[in-house]
Amino acid sequence: MEKKAKIFVAGHETMAGAALLRRAKAAGYRTVLPQNPDLTDQKNVFDFFSAEKPDYVFIASAKVGGILANSRFPAEFIFQNIQTQTNVIHAAWKSGVKKLLYLGSSCMYPKASPQPMKEEYLMTGMLEQTSEPYAIAKIAGFRMCQSYKRQYGVNFITAVPADMYGPMDDFNPETGHVLAALMAKMHTAKTKGQSSVTLWGTGSPKRDCLYVDDMADAAFFLMDKYDDAELINIGSGQDISIKEMAGIIKDAVGFKGDIIFDTTKPDGMPRKLLEVSKIKRLGWAPRVGMEQGMRQTYEWYQHNM
Repeated sequence: MEKKAKIFVAGHETMAGAALLRRAKAAGYRTVLPQNPDLTDQKNVFDFFSAEKPDYVFIASAKVGGILANSRFPAEFIFQNIQTQTNVIHAAWKSGVKKLLYLGSSCMYPKASPQPMKEEYLMTGMLEQTSEPYAIAKIAGFRMCQSYKRQYGVNFITAVPADMYGPMDDFNPETGHVLAALMAKMHTAKTKGQSSVTLWGTGSPKRDCLYVDDMADAAFFLMDKYDDAELINIGSGQDISIKEMAGIIKDAVGFKGDIIFDTTKPDGMPRKLLEVSKIKRLGWAPRVGMEQGMRQTYEWYQHNM
């Protein structure tokens, strides 16, 4: 991408979108944001693209959350994400955007997918029930990018990141992903002198965790290096159990109490490990390990929450 290029990050208020925006600004690109950020408003989006004419577009999710949030707000998850990505992808085509990168999600893959999950495993089985509306929205966005590429010849690509964490995550235990919610719970327990925290599930599910700034680095890398219509995974190539993750967070926070697992609550997808040989062959690998990423995330949390 040329340094003088205009970049638009759709969903810049999300953790992923904020990381993409930080990466763009640090690299010296011109970033543009709509005056009214409601990307579900089609006219608003079309008017913005017509006026600003961005050169490159990144689409981060409009609505994200953990198991509890997905269970409580399935209509919002499917509507907001489908509406936002539909408006932005169509407006990008109409306004002549040079390239668009759409961020998918690892929950797009089947619940019983072989591990690690290769890009070709998409739509080969049933989705995990608790995140199905969100996953369907993300699959629709990927197929829309493919369809526009096939019919109109545009350079719209899709990347699937592993479970992300980092600055600007949702630390609300009611709506956030397990990692951020657990960090907030442990911080509260530490400050109040509580003896334990409770986690949903057994602690046995495994996740491939990716520091959000590594994701942003990979996304910009792919804007320069990848033009294929098929998915490409972004991850560490390694996974860790929720129980092990809890131990790392406990150390980062400095919580001295016990971790109790409520096995009456759902675990979610048993394992989500992305197969990342495709992006590795292109020359990209993450830089931030789990322990370092957790410390940096907790430092941000302490200063900003």
